[in-house]
Amino acid sequence: MSRRTLQLPSWLPFDPYILALLGTVALAALLPASGGAAEIAGGASTGAVALLFFLYGARLSTREALDGLRHWRLHLTVLGATFLAFPLLGLAARGLEPLVLTPQLYSGLLFLCLVPSTIQSSIAFTSIARGNVPAAICAGSFSSLAGIVLTPLLAALLLGGTGGGFSADALVKIVLQLLVPFLAGQLLRRWIGGFLIRHKQALGHVDRAAILLVVYTAFSEGMVAGVWHQVTPLRLGALLLVEALLLAAMLALTWYGAKRLGFGREDRITIQFAGSKKSLAAGLPMASVLFGAQASVAVLPLMLFHQMQLMVCAVLAKRRARDAAVTAVPFPHPALPLRPGGRGRYPHPETGAAPRTP
Repeated sequence: MSRRTLQLPSWLPFDPYILALLGTVALAALLPASGGAAEIAGGASTGAVALLFFLYGARLSTREALDGLRHWRLHLTVLGATFLAFPLLGLAARGLEPLVLTPQLYSGLLFLCLVPSTIQSSIAFTSIARGNVPAAICAGSFSSLAGIVLTPLLAALLLGGTGGGFSADALVKIVLQLLVPFLAGQLLRRWIGGFLIRHKQALGHVDRAAILLVVYTAFSEGMVAGVWHQVTPLRLGALLLVEALLLAAMLALTWYGAKRLGFGREDRITIQFAGSKKSLAAGLPMASVLFGAQASVAVLPLMLFHQMQLMVCAVLAKRRARDAAVTAVPFPHPALPLRPGGRGRYPHPETGAAPRTP
């Protein structure tokens, strides 16, 4: 007798990775990392991201990386979505204050709209969805580097100039944690690239593991800071609804806007995932400088949006990958002869050649 395994219904918007994300959030809520454990978790998260970029550098050829770097129209589109479209939507939400959002929550929501795009999750979801990964690496890096200057300037302009000067620590972290491992992978690709390509499927789990670790570390920091005790459940529900609408608007804008601009499917995937996300790792140190003692409340919208974008984009990336697989399935060509019995003859799925007559 065959043994049937328990599977979720196909119509549910959940998969094992979504359940893993929810489990990670629940674990951080029940057992947040604090004290020495928080330092260990933060160091492990930093190491996981560095390893992720080392693997990306080792998998990609230098020519592919340069091709992504030369894709300037895509990079400008991502920067426009991150630092122009997002802030405009944030300013439009000012009408929700103070009936829907408190002044502190609205300041946090507007700050969320000024933060640069996340890098590692954008690349991971782009890879899962079969998008343009080299361009995603460059687009995410450009966004983070531009955010070092643009985010504090926009915050000073739109939030009343809170905070003082901006430290170069974030720039140093970007260089050491992202660019240096990527360049190291490029240099060692000649010797280890073949091994990584042969074990691509197994190493693909590193992408998701890194995201889970970042989620746990970030959510633990929020729990230890006590940000969840400073907002009523009603205000929190209103904030979640506003952020869901904001994320839906940016996902639609980046996808259909990129189509109107003439980008292909792989580039549209990159623009959607890189242009609709916000970096919690970059936003937290910036908020500590710009908001000082009020940083814990200011980063609450960013923390919630960060969790929401990971969960929504995990489902969306899987759907994009399934769409790509369905598109790649060959269909019978009307010009090909029929097999005995009237069945259509399919071309070879890789070469496109017609099968031989039996």
